[in-house]
Amino acid sequence: MKIIKFACWLYLCVSFWGCTGSSTQFVSPSHQQIKYVGRINFEDPESPIFYWSGSSVSVNFTGSSISVILSDEEGLNYFNVVIDNDSVYPLKLVPGDSCYILAENLASNVNHTLSLVKRNEWITGSTAFKGFKITDGGVLKADPKSGRLMEFYGNSITAGYAIEDNSGGDSPDSTFTNNYVTYAAVTARHFNADLHCTVRSGIGIQVSWERPIMPEIYNRLDPRDSLSIWEFSKATPDIVVVNLMQNDSWLVERPKHKEFKYRFGKEKPTPEKIVEAYASFVKGIREVYPDTHIICALGSMDATKEGSPWPGFVSSAVESIQDDKIYTHFFPYIEKRGHPRVEDNKKMAESLIAFIEKNITW
Repeated sequence: MKIIKFACWLYLCVSFWGCTGSSTQFVSPSHQQIKYVGRINFEDPESPIFYWSGSSVSVNFTGSSISVILSDEEGLNYFNVVIDNDSVYPLKLVPGDSCYILAENLASNVNHTLSLVKRNEWITGSTAFKGFKITDGGVLKADPKSGRLMEFYGNSITAGYAIEDNSGGDSPDSTFTNNYVTYAAVTARHFNADLHCTVRSGIGIQVSWERPIMPEIYNRLDPRDSLSIWEFSKATPDIVVVNLMQNDSWLVERPKHKEFKYRFGKEKPTPEKIVEAYASFVKGIREVYPDTHIICALGSMDATKEGSPWPGFVSSAVESIQDDKIYTHFFPYIEKRGHPRVEDNKKMAESLIAFIEKNITW
């Protein structure tokens, strides 16, 4: 039985060898058996930088304990520690370089797997990965790639905002954000697919609660830097899911909001302009992924409630593109206060999985 150290950390006062232990092996970030998933900055291969929700680093190993060296920009980020695919717990980071004990008292004669998966959003700063430390063991060969990749473009629903807030509120505290249990992550794991999540709470296609809109950041490596451009050729998804416009649906009705004024002036966009903007974004995705299946989704918040015009806007945009590998899928409105929670996301995943299994061969 393994014993997990919950968010146990030690400052590295002298060097990265600050984690104690006998017969300890340092595993460099550039080790060929380490697996990375996500839009990760490898400008320095010995210190790759994580920004986006759901980005991960994984290793297979033997040993009695494993630690990780991370350098967090602000000390506001959380990662899920996934050990042997049957133990998941959150790790809260501290500012600067630190060594975190992830698991100890492991059976040293057994093969183990470990993944670190970013729970929360890029607005809380970046995290640099600087290596693992394994006691009484070493790195094993990485699992072969499944050959599948899904990418999601979304807002707070796909980010997992407040997904674990069971207080009845809708807390912005990153403690309650967990991309790992969103419909996106659950769907990807169901199909044994890697996952890229290009997401930001509050974002829209024409207008957002804060300044950036998705067409302005969808192609970035570092989402905070307009000059940091992601090379789409590095990872071509089999399926892209676009779940946007929930925030547009709210903000186009708020003419006094500063972002309404910035984007539209005094008059809200016409239905024709909304359809045109959505179609333009999807065409941009098609341009960088010529053969990818694209699912234009919406929901499960009130943009899909009965009588809402927004599913119609999405359908009209897709029809105008005339591409038989672009689909629509609408999640039923979950009538409740706040954002979808874990159980709601399970239902969304079931819906999306069923749609993919029925309509897409991959």
